[in-house]
Amino acid sequence: MNDILNPEFLQQLAETAITWISINGINVLVALLFFVVGRWVAKRIIALMRRGMLRTNVDETLSSFLCNIAFYAMLAAVIIAALGQLGLNITSFLAVLGAAGLAVGLALKDSLSNFAAGVMIILLRFFKKGDYVTIAGTSGTVESIKIFNTFLTTPDNQQVIVPNAGVLSGTIVNVTAKDTRRIDLVVGIGYGDHIPKAKSILEEIVTGQEGVLKDPAPTIAVSELADSSVNFVVRPWCRTSDYWKVRFALIEKIKLTFDEQGVNIPFPQMDVHLFKEEQ
Repeated sequence: MNDILNPEFLQQLAETAITWISINGINVLVALLFFVVGRWVAKRIIALMRRGMLRTNVDETLSSFLCNIAFYAMLAAVIIAALGQLGLNITSFLAVLGAAGLAVGLALKDSLSNFAAGVMIILLRFFKKGDYVTIAGTSGTVESIKIFNTFLTTPDNQQVIVPNAGVLSGTIVNVTAKDTRRIDLVVGIGYGDHIPKAKSILEEIVTGQEGVLKDPAPTIAVSELADSSVNFVVRPWCRTSDYWKVRFALIEKIKLTFDEQGVNIPFPQMDVHLFKEEQ
């Protein structure tokens, strides 16, 4: 500590610093200027790139991802060029950086797998922000697609984070990809009930329900003679955004109308017959 505070040592340090600045000062200023100007130019290019994508209706997630990748690539090039202005051996620097990158890549292979999967998801556009999807066994609305993970919000407002590699390794169901969706209901009536009457009631309920589309036409047909009931399939179409509203309304209206019209909706039951053995 005393050696560091020695006046002779401090004087030598000052002289060394002055000598280095006098020799390399211009290069340092040029490197700093190169970095500042290069960074400003990179930001301007990215701003123009982002506006161009917005004008061509490129997906928000895709445009944000591409702009971030492009910006950091240009920033890396600016930094390397600035280091070159300082007189550093860029070739050796890049070789060391490449070796370090390889070591880091081997250590973080799972993260790199998620990164590659994130690039594929964004470029191939299997889904976008706001879509309701089922991925990796989890259903929810896509909140955001990051480089390593996809964020979902479930209907009960829980956040689920799914690694991107897990998204691509399984089946992707995009519920909201299409504008229309079919509602599939199975409605049973008793074997003692009149089939034409029940079918007529179902047709009246479906055609009168708000939100049910006329085209494609709904399907109402006897599908099965089950153990305890005669089953109808009821398959109307609606807009995807109205799916749950229309489905819940139909189920409630079918039950209330069947009760009013005296049509039985059976529940599973078993008749047991006992025979007394003759002595």
